[in-house]
Amino acid sequence: MPKPARDRLAQLLAGTEPARADSAMLRLPGNVLTLEVADLGLVQTPIRAAQAKKLIAVARPAVYGRGEQTLSDTSVRDTLEVAPDRVRLGGPSWQTHLDGALEHFREELGLPAGARLTAELHSLLVYGKGQFFLPHQDSEKYEEMVASLVVMLPSVHTGGELVVDDAGSEQVYGGSRNDLVLVAFYADRRHEVRPVRSGYRVTLTFNLLLTSPSETSEAGPVEKASSCLIEHFTTRVFSKYGGRDLGEPTRLAFLLDHEYTQGGLAAGRFKGADAERVATLLAAAQQAGCQNMLALAEIRETWDVLPDEDTWQGGWYDDEADDNEADDDEPGTDDDAHQLNELIDDEITLSWWTSADGSEAETIRLALDEHEVCMVTPTESITPYETEYEGYMGNYGNTLDRWYRRAAVIVWPQEKAFAVRAEAGSAWGLRSLLDRIDAGKLDGARADAASLKPFWTNIGPEVLTPALRVAAGLDDAVIARVVVAPFRIQMLTADHAPLLAALAQAYGDPWVLDLIGSWQSPNRVAGLDQLTWATETLLPLCQKLRQHEASPIADGCADLVWRWLWNGIDMGMGQKHSERRHTYLAELGEPLSRVLEAASDELGTAIAEALQPLGDNVVELLVPVLRAHRLPPNPALLAIAHDCRDRLTRLVGRPPRAGGDWSITWTGCGCGLCDRLAEFLAARSERTHEWPLATPGRQHIHQQIDASGLPVRHTTRRQGRPYTLLLAKTKDLFHREDEVRWQTLSELAWLATAFE
Repeated sequence: MPKPARDRLAQLLAGTEPARADSAMLRLPGNVLTLEVADLGLVQTPIRAAQAKKLIAVARPAVYGRGEQTLSDTSVRDTLEVAPDRVRLGGPSWQTHLDGALEHFREELGLPAGARLTAELHSLLVYGKGQFFLPHQDSEKYEEMVASLVVMLPSVHTGGELVVDDAGSEQVYGGSRNDLVLVAFYADRRHEVRPVRSGYRVTLTFNLLLTSPSETSEAGPVEKASSCLIEHFTTRVFSKYGGRDLGEPTRLAFLLDHEYTQGGLAAGRFKGADAERVATLLAAAQQAGCQNMLALAEIRETWDVLPDEDTWQGGWYDDEADDNEADDDEPGTDDDAHQLNELIDDEITLSWWTSADGSEAETIRLALDEHEVCMVTPTESITPYETEYEGYMGNYGNTLDRWYRRAAVIVWPQEKAFAVRAEAGSAWGLRSLLDRIDAGKLDGARADAASLKPFWTNIGPEVLTPALRVAAGLDDAVIARVVVAPFRIQMLTADHAPLLAALAQAYGDPWVLDLIGSWQSPNRVAGLDQLTWATETLLPLCQKLRQHEASPIADGCADLVWRWLWNGIDMGMGQKHSERRHTYLAELGEPLSRVLEAASDELGTAIAEALQPLGDNVVELLVPVLRAHRLPPNPALLAIAHDCRDRLTRLVGRPPRAGGDWSITWTGCGCGLCDRLAEFLAARSERTHEWPLATPGRQHIHQQIDASGLPVRHTTRRQGRPYTLLLAKTKDLFHREDEVRWQTLSELAWLATAFE
């Protein structure tokens, strides 16, 4: 089977630049640098114990960044620092040597020819015996920052090695007794300082800034890459499992080797081989008639693993030179403790992108399929920023989740630009449609809007307003429905009333009512978010709709919510457990009150009539409805108040339970066990019952009693075979009825006052 075009493209890009390192080291004579510290003066090298102790006296504990916090925890970072404004570097030839070293590092790290690195002092660090810094990752503090530089001063010590993850392999750098040891590494490389075993390790840390990047070169196999892109976008793809035809790809993302900040990516400050690969790919995209963006990607891989005995603790995402932002998650499990066996699942999601010239950028969310991605360096060979191990769980074996951050160049054909960008950012897509509508380009706007259908799902409420505007402006009922289909009714606010009215004017009331009906939850009964919406938003929405001469739409919204609530009322009235029934019905009271206030007279009358045939337990709904009303009562509310008063009067008029009457009216599921339980419950004088019953029967009776909230204690005497179920009616039977009677009297008195 021929290799896919995207794989050949990755192979092509892999050869555009010689392999470069992610870290590099250089030694300089120790005497080329002089170091002075405020309140201490000249620091002599090699640094010995006496000199180090003087440095410690003017230093402070080093902190580290984690998320938005600046923390101090010696179990993570145990070292001392001197602020850069207290440090002065000099020497007749120091700047010359430093400039030469920076040019050396530019070449070794594979930065573009013509670029120039400058070093910004960050701090002076002192590590004593036993001090260390756990694995972490530097944050890029400025857009210009691409790397970090550590200068290990000559000193007498052992341990304290700087360990850098260089493309998946560890590079270990130790200090020197006589020389300056300079180590530069890309800021996105994880690194650590191992514990000092003896003596003192003293270092200077610098931010390396790419101050004068050269213009991006277009050298490389551009024509071949362009041919690969054209082939990729014109070759149909079939799913790996089942062979389903997925059609022609709409995009291709090439994953870069390094991480970048938003600023660094927008400024085009690429690291190592990424620079030449990006240049080649952008030129090839232009030649192939494609558009492109530079993106940040979040990647999660789930691996089947073979665990080893050792585990690793650490994984801090931080900065050798402190004051950096770090990842918010706790440290994970080191991959070295597990042998990767098979990739089970992976997810690649683009979260932000920018144009190559940095002129436009936005937050996005775009999931990529396997056939839409290519890369030179496999993700599993890169060190993840977080891992999470889960041991054997019965249904599946040991798994390891790994999370990565990578950058990407994403390319798509010019003719598919709208669909690709709209899928990535719904707000952009709607803005683009509005611009075309405003410009009178309706045919193009309709074609683009129709192309949304395959992916236009789960759209957030923040774009409902522009979506309604687009739908009204398209002047095409079928395509307009595509644009506004994926929303939910609880996203509506009163501010949307004019737009709904405009839709009704454009396409008719039935069209809008059918749309809103499709926005309801697929569940039969309204959820909490819908009840909250009905309580807080329905009435002002309906009032504003009527102000905009859209009364049929207001009536439809109120009727839709009433149908939700009716399903809930039916479920609540069917509850056997009295406390649960009371709570459930009471929660429906306020939203039903808002419906009655928002409803037309016709709907209000229908609601009042629907409630009348229900049993008297419905007062647990009616009283909250009446208590929640805010507007002057309308005829429907007055009818409900009259009905409620009659029911409460009837309940109060029932004779109280006699002192020796222990009977309980109850109906079970209809089985023989429930019939026997009902017989015991109905007995006026029988309070206890001993019932030898096998386990399944006992479990059924336990469940029935609990589900109905019966005032019956039920325990098991575990003697003999079968065990004996012990049933005992409790005095809660009387207490509950007394409480209900008192509550009914109180509500009747309130009702007489509130609705005279």
